[in-house]
Amino acid sequence: MANFYSLEQILPSEQPFVGNRAFNLSRLWQLSYPVVPSFVIPAMAFWEFIDTLGNSEPLLADLPHSSFHVDVDNPRQLQRVTRQIRQAIAQAVVPPIWASAILEIGESVPAPAIILHPSVSVQSTIEEMAHYPLTTPKVPEFLPQGILDSHICPQQPEALAQALKDVWAELFRARSLFYWQRQGIELQQLNLAVLVQPVWQAIASGIIQAEPTGWNIQATWGLSTALTYGEVLPDYYQLTTEGKVLTSKLGRKTRGYRLEMEQESSSSIGSSCLQAYILSEEQQQQYALEEQYLQQLIEIAQKLRAEVAAPFCLEWTIYQISETSQPQLYLTQFTPEPIGFTPELVRGLAAAGGKVTAPAQVIVSEQQNPEAVIPGRILVTQMITPDWIPWLRQAAGIITEQGGITSHGAIIARELGIPAVVQVSDITQLIDNGELILLDGNQGEVHKLRKKEEEQPRSQPKIPHSPFPIPHSPFPIPHSPFPIATKLLVNLSQLQSLEKVAELPVDGVGLLRSELMMLDVLENRPPREWVQQGQKQELVERLAQQIVQFAATFAPRPILYRSSDWRSPEFQFLASETSTTESAVNPILGLRGTRRYLKDPTSFEVELAALAQVYSHGYTNIQLMLPFVRAVEEFIFCRRHVEQAGLTDNPHFQLWIMAEVPSVLFLLPDYVQAGVQGISIGTNDLTQMLLAVDREQVLSNSNLNARHPAVLRAIQQLITAARTAGIPCSICGEAPAHYPEIIDLLVEWGITSISVNVHNVEVTYQAIARAEQRLLLEVARQNKLGIRY
Repeated sequence: MANFYSLEQILPSEQPFVGNRAFNLSRLWQLSYPVVPSFVIPAMAFWEFIDTLGNSEPLLADLPHSSFHVDVDNPRQLQRVTRQIRQAIAQAVVPPIWASAILEIGESVPAPAIILHPSVSVQSTIEEMAHYPLTTPKVPEFLPQGILDSHICPQQPEALAQALKDVWAELFRARSLFYWQRQGIELQQLNLAVLVQPVWQAIASGIIQAEPTGWNIQATWGLSTALTYGEVLPDYYQLTTEGKVLTSKLGRKTRGYRLEMEQESSSSIGSSCLQAYILSEEQQQQYALEEQYLQQLIEIAQKLRAEVAAPFCLEWTIYQISETSQPQLYLTQFTPEPIGFTPELVRGLAAAGGKVTAPAQVIVSEQQNPEAVIPGRILVTQMITPDWIPWLRQAAGIITEQGGITSHGAIIARELGIPAVVQVSDITQLIDNGELILLDGNQGEVHKLRKKEEEQPRSQPKIPHSPFPIPHSPFPIPHSPFPIATKLLVNLSQLQSLEKVAELPVDGVGLLRSELMMLDVLENRPPREWVQQGQKQELVERLAQQIVQFAATFAPRPILYRSSDWRSPEFQFLASETSTTESAVNPILGLRGTRRYLKDPTSFEVELAALAQVYSHGYTNIQLMLPFVRAVEEFIFCRRHVEQAGLTDNPHFQLWIMAEVPSVLFLLPDYVQAGVQGISIGTNDLTQMLLAVDREQVLSNSNLNARHPAVLRAIQQLITAARTAGIPCSICGEAPAHYPEIIDLLVEWGITSISVNVHNVEVTYQAIARAEQRLLLEVARQNKLGIRY
């Protein structure tokens, strides 16, 4: 195995060839820590591959001997170039010497699967790294999420070769090129090695974070995918720096990941061999980390603290290597904090997954203009209103004192793919403007990275926000080979999301949030002002142009355009339009939804005219959905306006309503008789209305949420009533993504479609596929037993 490194062979001088990730882990191996057996394919393999590929791909010609530049501020050019390069890499053949090395790795590691991690260093720092200790790599330890993904594959030669090319191709993703160019690092300066690790079935996995003020351990069942994606709230242990457990809290764990062993014999090269599964009720009520392994982790942390002065983070997994052997705890990653920084931890509510390190942009009062937000900074503020969306697109992350998981800031953060933490008490007072912080949207944590006074200041690279952020995991979400009957839709509001969702396995858009989409069009002016100033036609055309871009991307797949649901306290430019008699402390119960149309139909009429213009352009895949309908009379009022706009003249047009007010439960037949052609269940508002709980607290409360029996019965009743009436029934709230066990019930009850946020699409696809397979299997069993339905 002369062509690659094992961890015990790596010398300090060889860090540039194996990258920071592999080098850090090799230090632990050589200190006799229980590190998972690993190998490193050095960076020279990557550059040899690129050099050969440059003979046939002009874009890569002369690399690494010359510079490579692409205009990262031109999204279309950037996507075109990266797509061409990645396609060339996928079709290329791995050089024979490295193909042989892969075979040797496979033969030496008796594991059913292999994971390949990118491990990066920068050439220009080779001389410097001889003078800096382990804890000061020039490549940041905390890369923004999704810059370089890892790839897992079955233990097969063809699959390993493909996975190796997939890792190499990571450097040529749009978000990666954007990041490195913004860092001022040329592509030819990068050394991309590959850390290769075996993967077995996992009992549990998690992390341990050791900081000067205390330690914490997080644990979940199975492989670490669910924890990394924020799909579970892990078990949590708080410890002193001496290793004494102060508190332990059972997490909310509903999902786990394991290897799909049947794919070991599969010929599918692209399979990731991962399978998500729903944890049993017994597992959900148990701690994932047994006492013996908890004590082992504590002993490891105590020993490591004595040998590494800086704070650190360890990732660990308990593998079941064989059915007859005892489970073994392995360390899979070691991340030391940079010297000179003392992290302080502040906790909040995880609202959007991802992790990023960047300077803070603190906005304390309403007088401070959000236009002052510096691109690439983490926005820290008391509360975010929808008016801020244009500036959120430039932010690297979001932290707020107020709001919840269903707040506009959290919703937009999830769609844009940037991390967000909400309900962080007094965060605007705890963070200084420009202070470097680590935002962990998966765990709901904010780490203050304060420099020690005695240390000489060292410049830290500013980490910008890529325009192509995609959630990242060390274990990629697998694609299902099974088609699904239940339609999978996506929730959208931003044009920037279209490139990300174009190739996703979705059947259309289940919720196009118009009021959030319209903010760029309105330019912070209410629709009535446009009309009063004689600019109605201009507004209609601008809105129609926005909608056409969504329609063209998804055609012929349908789009449910939800007309504007303006809530005055959240949209400041509407304040002058709201009378004191109609205002309310809780905007949920104030002037919103179709009730606002009755008071002033201006905005609604503009939207209808824009939709009519979209249809005139030949796009007939747009359907209209009315928000927050309280009474049949409100629907009839809206239907008449729709008819006057000429939309019902088109045979493809459909008129839906959101089923989020409890009155729809009892009046759905009346709505259908009045002309409703479909319903979409909004679980956020429906849960709030049924349980008398603030929607911002719904998903963080352990009891009063969408899994409550009253909410589940209401959802079942709506699905059943829709089927009886012969109309489709969708669901577009947060519940299916946050509580995946509900998907089994939705499929069983006969839901027509499920609509989720962009980053939940593939996970939801898997959940639907499993639910449908289980349902078919159960029917087959009943038929075999002669049981008739």
